[in-house]
Amino acid sequence: MGTLGKAIYTVGFWIRETGQAIDRIGCRLQGNYYFHEQLSRHRTLMNIFDKAPVVDKEAFVAPSASVIGDVQVGRASSIWYGCVLRGDVNSISVGSGTNIQDNSLVHVAKSNLSGKVLPTIIGDNVTIGHSAVIHGCTVDDESFVGMGAVLLDGVVVEKNAMVAGGALVRQNTRIPSGEVWGGNPAKFLRKVTEEEISFISQSASNYCNLAKVHSAENAKTFDEIEFEKVLRKKFARRDEEYDSMIGVVREVPPQLILPDNVLPEKSSKAS
Repeated sequence: MGTLGKAIYTVGFWIRETGQAIDRIGCRLQGNYYFHEQLSRHRTLMNIFDKAPVVDKEAFVAPSASVIGDVQVGRASSIWYGCVLRGDVNSISVGSGTNIQDNSLVHVAKSNLSGKVLPTIIGDNVTIGHSAVIHGCTVDDESFVGMGAVLLDGVVVEKNAMVAGGALVRQNTRIPSGEVWGGNPAKFLRKVTEEEISFISQSASNYCNLAKVHSAENAKTFDEIEFEKVLRKKFARRDEEYDSMIGVVREVPPQLILPDNVLPEKSSKAS
């Protein structure tokens, strides 16, 4: 930052400070009727009682997610935007390479009808679709829970099993390996196909790669974000018909092109 830039920054700083001081004076003059703005208390990782979340350094937790209390998140797993993992009355364990997609809720059961205490255990390479509810359940490795599904206390989803989107799985239900369950209440529909087993594996891999992109984007500094805004404005695409009329071919600037090693599929398609 040059001399002129520093001077402008300093002037801007003092203008903001002056404005805030005037705001505080105005609030005091209003007495008991002043406007009080509450700060957001959101914390992505939050302790509860004497328990603190343990998140692997290679896992991705979105800024708007809430991981609370006795929760463990394994390597290369991803907790997406709006998710809540609340390990207050019991523990939640998430394995490696698992993705819990946007707005999903994972909680634990203090007790069920038999009086047992039920943690929630989610294995490796599991996909849990958007807005699912997982409550006091066990979801084994390489299984799949569809969007909007609800799994109640004591449910066990075995390896390579699938719960269809929107299903309601009642308490203490066991979904055997290699079966697809769906409906309300959920029941056996059919066996899992080879293509679906491959899809479960591919889904986990895709979300691992996608989480790296989101993690890198969320780690950018304010200056980097502002610089990209300038680039996008400069290289913004106009309407294709307009471009063809004036004979312009607009290219994406190299600064906005993701490297091949971020999304492996990109390099394989190019070859």
